[in-house]
Amino acid sequence: MRKAVESFVKKNQLLHKGATVLVGVSGGPDSMALLHVLNSLQKTWQLRLIALSVDHGLRGDQSKQDVAYVRDMCSKWNIECNETYVDVRTYKEKEGKGTQVAARELRYKYFQDQMEVWKADYLALGHHGDDQVETIMMRLAQRTDPASLTGIPIQRTFANGRLIRPLLCVNKEEIEAYCREQHIEPRRDPSNQEDVYTRNYIRLHILPLLKQMNPSLSVTVQKLTERIADDEDYLLEEAKKVLDEAVIFERNTIRSSINIEKFGQFPIALQRRAYHLILNYLYRSVPKDLSYIQEEQLFELIENRPNKTIHLPGGLIAVKAYDRVNLYFQSELEQSEQTSYSYSLPVPGRVILPDGSMMKGEVVGNATPKGNDKFVCDPQSVELPIHIRTRKLGDKIRLKGLNGSRKLKDIFIDEKIPLAERDTWPVVTDATGTILWLPGLKKSSIERANDSLSTEYLQLEYIKNSSM
Repeated sequence: MRKAVESFVKKNQLLHKGATVLVGVSGGPDSMALLHVLNSLQKTWQLRLIALSVDHGLRGDQSKQDVAYVRDMCSKWNIECNETYVDVRTYKEKEGKGTQVAARELRYKYFQDQMEVWKADYLALGHHGDDQVETIMMRLAQRTDPASLTGIPIQRTFANGRLIRPLLCVNKEEIEAYCREQHIEPRRDPSNQEDVYTRNYIRLHILPLLKQMNPSLSVTVQKLTERIADDEDYLLEEAKKVLDEAVIFERNTIRSSINIEKFGQFPIALQRRAYHLILNYLYRSVPKDLSYIQEEQLFELIENRPNKTIHLPGGLIAVKAYDRVNLYFQSELEQSEQTSYSYSLPVPGRVILPDGSMMKGEVVGNATPKGNDKFVCDPQSVELPIHIRTRKLGDKIRLKGLNGSRKLKDIFIDEKIPLAERDTWPVVTDATGTILWLPGLKKSSIERANDSLSTEYLQLEYIKNSSM
């Protein structure tokens, strides 16, 4: 087994000579075998080994005896050893988490702290090939995301160094055999024989059946996860191009907007991965109850259905608005619904709107407005001060070249303005309440420029926040 592990370490560049390596050691067969193998490589690789052992306080004297055993074996093998106690019961009650999750979080927090204390290069853990198979079986039963089939990573960034798993190339039987050969008598956790936990059930009941069909199952699965990981790395980089081309992430809020036409130009495999990248951006932690069902709903929204809203876990909303799908949280929607405003614009002067956009007012001697970002009129045709506000029920504007008035609601619909944006769109009026301008959209018939009867003009300019 030692040769297989060293070969695996070299192939995947898990260690370098002269490294400081922390080893998580519980006293069980896996971690004791790992510690022994690394100790046998110590001289060749010029390693400094430091064993870390954690008493989770869950099994009374047995937990204490496990730590004492690790301490004694480290003394026998001339390995430095650090130990700690963590109060899992108190932590899990305070945080409302399960026992295993709470224990893992406290254990890894200790590992992280020790990486920094010792300025270590690596943290080595004893996960093996059968652990990999169990993980894949669990994820097959729970998820549909192909990336989940990459399994337990061989190595990853951790604290100020790398977390490595040198035993992923061997299975449980090989580890047990190694312990017998080296006369290691590890500690045993009785809870590992209880099938109340999903992982234990798979280990005790499903894994033996699969191994009857394929004795080299752990090797097969490890090769599979490595290939999937390579494929996913490439596809993930390609999916990031989808985000660059077709998705806008707003800087000031946790919102995103998908351009349906551009998004649809990419292969579905990249669209799906881009979808998961969007979720990783929006959620602090992607909910476990987010499944393929919501994914299918979102893609149906993009491909077929008219303007519609779907609700995702954690209060996330996806709204199709004409050529876009906007994603944001219910709390933001409620906040935007309450965000009405009204400002007076001094002339000359400027006003900053809630979204960071700006409205400027000034009197100029010559003006030829182009586009809908400027509005110019004879100062005598309006009554100051100018007001900028959000829309009101029944608002109408008399448009240039149109007999009669038009409802703002109808203009928003014609211009395909998403529903979430209509209630915060700026409406410019004079002191009498006459609507002069919908910046970026429509101007009233009051607008005039370079009229020979006028020597000066009132000019309003709307400068939209570039981050929006």
